[in-house]
Amino acid sequence: MSAQTTEDAEPGAEDGRSAAAAARKREQHGWYFYDFACSVYSTSVLTVFLGPYLTAVAKAAADSNGYVHPLGIPVRAGSYFAYTVSASVIVAVLIMPLVGALADRSGRKKPLLAAAAYTGATATAGMFLLGGDRYLLGGLLLIVANASLAVSMVLYNAYLPQISTPEERDTVSSRGWAFGYTSGALVLVLNLVVYQGHDSFGLSESEAVRICLASAGLWWGAFAIIPLRRLRDRAVVREPGKGPAVSGWKQLVATLKDMRRYPLTLSFLLAYLIYNDGVQTVISQASVYGSEELELEQSTLIVAVLLVQVLAVAGALGMGRLAVRFGAQRTILGSLAAWAVTLAAGYFLPARTPVWFFALAAMIGLVLGGSQALSRSLFSHLVPAGKEAEYFSAYEMSDRGLSWVGPLVFGLTYQVTGSYRDAIISLVVFFALGFVLLARVPVRRAVEAAGNPVPERI
Repeated sequence: MSAQTTEDAEPGAEDGRSAAAAARKREQHGWYFYDFACSVYSTSVLTVFLGPYLTAVAKAAADSNGYVHPLGIPVRAGSYFAYTVSASVIVAVLIMPLVGALADRSGRKKPLLAAAAYTGATATAGMFLLGGDRYLLGGLLLIVANASLAVSMVLYNAYLPQISTPEERDTVSSRGWAFGYTSGALVLVLNLVVYQGHDSFGLSESEAVRICLASAGLWWGAFAIIPLRRLRDRAVVREPGKGPAVSGWKQLVATLKDMRRYPLTLSFLLAYLIYNDGVQTVISQASVYGSEELELEQSTLIVAVLLVQVLAVAGALGMGRLAVRFGAQRTILGSLAAWAVTLAAGYFLPARTPVWFFALAAMIGLVLGGSQALSRSLFSHLVPAGKEAEYFSAYEMSDRGLSWVGPLVFGLTYQVTGSYRDAIISLVVFFALGFVLLARVPVRRAVEAAGNPVPERI
C-alpha cells in the first residue's frame, strides 16, 4: 500500500517541478526584455548621440572664453556633459537605497519598476525638445533619465535570484545582457539610416539627432510592457511594526549596518564600484573622445558603437561559457586586464583614422557585455535571501549610482589639461585597482557567509 502511494506521489512531484521550471522560464524570458527595452538608452542616447550633441549645445551657449554658467558656476563647455552625468548618478544614489528597501518591505517590485521605467522613458522622449542653446534643459532631462534608469535596474536586477537557480545565474544574466546589446544594435541601425539620410527625409542634422534621442524613449516605454506583464511579485513576511511606511533614511542606515554583517560581500562591492566606474565612464565618454579628440564624424561613431553592440552579444555569451568552465571571478579578472590594455591602446589612436577606432571598438565589445553580466550574476550569489532589492540597490549604486567619480576625473582632467587623451588614459587606474581588489575576494567563502549554496564553479 505504501509502495503504491510512493509511486503515485512521484509523478505528481515531477509534474510540480516541471510546472515550476516552466513558470521560471516564462519569467526569465520576460526579464530579458527589460534589458531589450532600456539598453537603447545606454547605447543610442548616453553612448552615441547625447554626449557630442549636448556638448555642441553647451558650446553654442558658451561665453567668449568657452564657459557656460549653470547655477552661476563656470564650467568649460567641453566638460559639461561629463559633469552632468556625475550629477545624475549622485541623484540616483539618494533614491536607490530607499526604493530597494521599499521593494523588499512591500514585495511590490513591479509597480516601482513601472514608475521608474516610464519616468525615464518620458524624459528621454522629451530630448526631442533640445535645440539651440538649451543646455540646461538637456542637463535636466539627462539627470532625470539617468537616475530613473539606475532606479529601475535596482528592481530589475533584484529579480535575478528569484527567477533562476544558482546554477542558472551566469547563463540567465548573460542572456539578459545579450538581449540588451541586440536591441542596441538594431536601434543603432535605424538611427544610422535616419542620421545619414536626414537630407532625403527633409530633416536637418539637429532634427535627425533629436529624433534618434526621442526614439530611444519610445522604444524603452514600448518594450517595458513585456517584463511588466510576465514578472510577478512575491509575498513577503513583514516583521511587526515594519511595514513599507517605515522605509526612508532610517532604512538606508539600517541597510548599510546590515551589510556590515557580510564583509566579504562588501569587499566584492568595493572592487566592483571601482572597476565598473571605469566601464561606465568609457561607455558615456567614448563618443566625446571620438568626436572631439579624434575628429571623427558622427556616422563613424554610430558604426563603431554598432560594432560594439554586435560583438558584445557574442562576448556576453562567450564569457558566460568561459565562466562555466573557469568560474566567474577568473573570467572577470581576465576581462579587466583586457580593459586596461584597450584604454592604453586608445591613448595612442591617431586622429581622423576610423579604422583604428573600429579596432578599439571591437576590443571593447568583446569584453563589455561579459564583464557586466558576470559581475551581476556573481553578486547575486552574495545576497542574503529576502534582501534582494535592498542589496541590489547597493550594487546598482556601484553600477550606475556611484559611477560619478570616473566622469568627474575625466572632466577634471580635461578641464586642467585641455586634452581628451590625458582624460581617457586616466581611467586605467580604475581597472588596475579593481583587478587587485577583486582578486583578493574569497568568493566561495563569501557565498557561504551569505547563507547561499555554493555552485561547483564560481
